Amino acid sequence: MKMLNYLLATCLMVVAYAMPALAQGDIITAEQFMQLIKTDKNVVIIDAGKEKDYTLAHIKDAVNVPYKSLEKEGEVEGLINSPAELAAIFASKGINDNNTIVVYDGGTQKYSSRVYWILKYLGVPNVKILQKDMDNWRKVRVPITKMPVKRAATTFTPKVNNAIIADMAYVKDGKALIIDARTSEEFTGASEKSKGHIPGAININYKEVLTPSEAFKSKSELEPLIAQYKLTPNQPIVIYCNTGIIAAVIYTALTNEMGWTNVKVYDGAYKEWEVKGNRLDTKASVAPTKKMKESASDGGC
Repeated sequence: MKMLNYLLATCLMVVAYAMPALAQGDIITAEQFMQLIKTDKNVVIIDAGKEKDYTLAHIKDAVNVPYKSLEKEGEVEGLINSPAELAAIFASKGINDNNTIVVYDGGTQKYSSRVYWILKYLGVPNVKILQKDMDNWRKVRVPITKMPVKRAATTFTPKVNNAIIADMAYVKDGKALIIDARTSEEFTGASEKSKGHIPGAININYKEVLTPSEAFKSKSELEPLIAQYKLTPNQPIVIYCNTGIIAAVIYTALTNEMGWTNVKVYDGAYKEWEVKGNRLDTKASVAPTKKMKESASDGGC
């Protein structure tokens, strides 16, 4: 009996110890990535950055799927292609919807989050985001190469998850809290990129969910931000930016670190709202704890 109690206590300690790692959801560290590629032979790695950066260096065996390749041309900049077209792109890259997919970018989390959200929209059940920390990558010896990778074409069957995407009609419905993930200058119309924001939106710069080294903040680090803006898991939330890219960063943080499920990205974003002639507001939002600005090199949304 004593031995049974000891074993039960030990199991509980192991579970308790494992919980913080589980709270990360689909966000994984370099150590977890190295373990994954050793144990899961179904892993496909996606470099979501630009082709020119991929040719300089990338993780060994990673296939390049630039986030821009998933967007369509048209009146509204940045809209994603149809599910069928997206599926065809991934299939042509040798990516199957049943693969364990690990996405990463140059370290800003912008492009990896965008591709991650698109894959979740397509209903892929097993998608991970690899945090980029070069010191940590070197420590665990993440293999880097310049050799391009071309995988054999495969099939990809989309199972569209409309629960995580919002259209303009849903935004206008007024039932959701709208978060503008851009800079305060873009939010108020003080930037050349923007004439203002969607009326009723609050401004949370996407960098507020990242650490100074641009890793995703943990749940405990996000909680003060959540409290400051009075966000709750039961309130429907829609996030937007200029073209849907950095909105996906906040989406990823809320759905993974916080475990929230009532979160959508407005893919049409500011660009669609403006092009369609909707009213824009220029009032300042709730003041953040500290001013967060994007550098010119960030490339905006």
